[in-house]
Amino acid sequence: MNEKLLKCLYDIKLAIDEIDSFFDDREKTYDVYRGDILLKRAIERNLEIIGEAISRILKEDPEFKIENARRIIGLRNQIIHGYDSVSDENIWGIIVNHLPGLKANVDNLISEL
Repeated sequence: MNEKLLKCLYDIKLAIDEIDSFFDDREKTYDVYRGDILLKRAIERNLEIIGEAISRILKEDPEFKIENARRIIGLRNQIIHGYDSVSDENIWGIIVNHLPGLKANVDNLISEL
């Protein structure tokens, strides 16, 4: 694996870790998320970073295996270009249902090096 791909994987890992860290000192609930505009925007920014990093990985290696890669890129595009159609419920579902799996996937890819 080349250095560009590895850097992108670390960018994804760091973005997920940062999202997780936002809940170190507060309850990890939908109501907390929904009620804090700064938290929502910070999480959205990290999801943009994750989507952009995956996009760069696939440009470098279209066969690279990251689960739900196209959907993650689509989320990034929706946050950036369709910001008015991003729902709190959708983002929260991604945080609790999909980020843990993506984190495990990325950790495994990094450890294979």
